[in-house]
Amino acid sequence: MNKDEEEKKLREGLVDEYEGVILYEAFAQIEKDPRLAEVYRRMAEAEHRHVSHIEERLKAKGLPIPEMRLSLRGRMMLFFARWMGVGAVLPSLMSLEQSRTQGYQALPQAEAMARDENSHARLLRQITGGLPGGVEGGVLAQVEGRHRGSGGNALRAAVLGANDGLVSNLSLVMGVVGASFSSSTVLITGMAGLLAGACSMALGEWLSVQSSRELFQRQISIEKAEIASAPEEEAEELALIYQARGLSEQQAHELATSIISNQESALETLAREELSVDPAELGGSAWEAAITSFVLFAIGAIVPVLPFIFLTGMAAILGSIGLSMIGLFILGAGTSLFTGRSILFSGMRMVIFSLVAAGITYFIGRLIGVSLAG
Repeated sequence: MNKDEEEKKLREGLVDEYEGVILYEAFAQIEKDPRLAEVYRRMAEAEHRHVSHIEERLKAKGLPIPEMRLSLRGRMMLFFARWMGVGAVLPSLMSLEQSRTQGYQALPQAEAMARDENSHARLLRQITGGLPGGVEGGVLAQVEGRHRGSGGNALRAAVLGANDGLVSNLSLVMGVVGASFSSSTVLITGMAGLLAGACSMALGEWLSVQSSRELFQRQISIEKAEIASAPEEEAEELALIYQARGLSEQQAHELATSIISNQESALETLAREELSVDPAELGGSAWEAAITSFVLFAIGAIVPVLPFIFLTGMAAILGSIGLSMIGLFILGAGTSLFTGRSILFSGMRMVIFSLVAAGITYFIGRLIGVSLAG
């Protein structure tokens, strides 16, 4: 690696590490579970050490220290963590930690930082219910199931729900425009599409969540009966789960036996471990899910319709396309939080694919309009 490449990687690393300090310190304050909060505080301390190490190397080379500030992605992660919980942004943060590990492996005198970043990625995978390893011993029982399938999925559902509304209604509006109907007809059609789509989404979400809740209730009742009738077998199953996640056989058996000795805590733990569900929530409220789906779909679907409320003709059409492109880019940028891709790539991909879909419906509408006119 030449001098310029090393300087560039050091500067990029310093900005990333500074961002890590801010995010992990914020997560420690946001997180309600004190054990997880302590994990985030320790990760922030490691990032502090990395900042100091890189600053010393830059100073030793007589190089200036770059300005420290959160990137757009970092600000987005902080916003969603405060709004929806830390679990909502952990998949994206895990991706960043893995990319840092790869970057430091190619940087001279950065082996310790690479190990720390790799350890952070393993910890985040453990917290989100991913690969084995990471949090150990008594902390494991507290961490498992805490974030699995909750925050990250909620953020994904929010972004994709609004995206469904925007893309489907944009395509509908462009299809009606292609058929050469009046602006008032486009407006009425767009609003009808908004209401129909939002109601359909809400009903589907209610049925899905309610069915899941009923299934979980039945499975939990079965687990309760099994704990009462065969506690040794349940303890063995729980021990195998912990062994698969990195604990030794002895540690896994000791932890499982301790948990099973209390029937109330045993039922809660087994529900989290075997069913991946919090027995207190059972996957969430069906009504809350339905209302949220309705609102998110409607927010997305209103975007291509708005210009037709205030404008007519070509001005309304161009306004609809322009406003929709802005909305699509924002939603695409939102997907970068759980895909790890760049904001520009994610935003432009969403815009291009959605405009292609809208273009197809426009030309289909055009063909239908011509045939009807003929």
